[in-house]
Amino acid sequence: MSETLATERLVSVDSHVHFSDEWVKERLRKELHQIWDAANAKAEKYGAEVLRGGQPQLHLEDFVDPEAAKDPGHFNPEGKIKAMDRDGVYAEVIFPELAGAKIVSPDMMGSDWKEVFMGYNNAMGDFAAHDPVRLMTAYQLPLYDIEFAVKEVERLARDKKARCVQLTPFPSDMGLPDFYDKRYERLWHTIEDANLTILNHLDLRASLWDVFRRDPTPQKGIFTALPWAPLAETICMWILTGTLEKYPKMKVLFVEPGLGWLPWFFQSLLDPRMHAHYEFPGVKRPPSETFRQQCGATFMYEPQGLKQCYDYFGPDCLYWSTDFPHPATCWPNSRKQVVSQFAEANIPEADRKKITSLNALKTFGLG
Repeated sequence: MSETLATERLVSVDSHVHFSDEWVKERLRKELHQIWDAANAKAEKYGAEVLRGGQPQLHLEDFVDPEAAKDPGHFNPEGKIKAMDRDGVYAEVIFPELAGAKIVSPDMMGSDWKEVFMGYNNAMGDFAAHDPVRLMTAYQLPLYDIEFAVKEVERLARDKKARCVQLTPFPSDMGLPDFYDKRYERLWHTIEDANLTILNHLDLRASLWDVFRRDPTPQKGIFTALPWAPLAETICMWILTGTLEKYPKMKVLFVEPGLGWLPWFFQSLLDPRMHAHYEFPGVKRPPSETFRQQCGATFMYEPQGLKQCYDYFGPDCLYWSTDFPHPATCWPNSRKQVVSQFAEANIPEADRKKITSLNALKTFGLG
């Protein structure tokens, strides 16, 4: 390990925590506990009967590293800091194992949903409050009520010192317009003004559950290999609609997209269309330039894809992550893996430092 790396502040831009039902309900009025439990039951019933089509749920061990998933760092802030120290990681962006926005909605909770939504974000904020610098929670935002979302951005920025917010990458799955629609204009301006980064984490597109129901492999290996692909649509909706150019201070990071396909996607499909037979009103620069300036992508261990992205986009839009406690995690050996991965990718130390530390320190205002 180099002397530089030994003292460097590594930042993981994708880590996960299990916010238990008890943790969330402690931040809700007692009268809302039953509402929370009923929504969870309703969501599980829908998942079992409709999404999985009566097929059994996958085992937890298929989605987590057994050692990491049992570590206190998966459950409480004190344990999280200790797990980070053990791993040599300075700060992390933390995503909940279950996004609150998936169950906290008018359909699930009726008129109580707004209060519960705020309580869920408060639960995330209380976790981060243990160390507001090192723990950065990806606060949830709903898109079905823009007035509420705007007020929540203002509240989170003011009261919780939020640095980032998580949005569904697929608003159309909720019957909502895509990101370019005028209904979001006030929200995008508010996020810009608050200097928050938008995070689109890898998620399951509703249509992908049809693959789950058809997948004959024992661990649903076909289904679990495909969630990255729909993120191509999300990238296009942000960039090819001119939305990001319209809001030049806005930054969107794609979390866990996989890297290897991105250079091909931009070089072979997106950039050439600017000079072919396609018209993209509001788009004045090559899509790859917008990606470099206003977007970014996280990765775990992917030396070949990392090298390809580095060569095509440069170092400034790439962000390292541990993905704790999921199967791809490098915890608790992150520093060792950083050395081996970047050596394999043949990336100079100065740019490696940007990708594993400086980019995130700048983006999230950590100094």
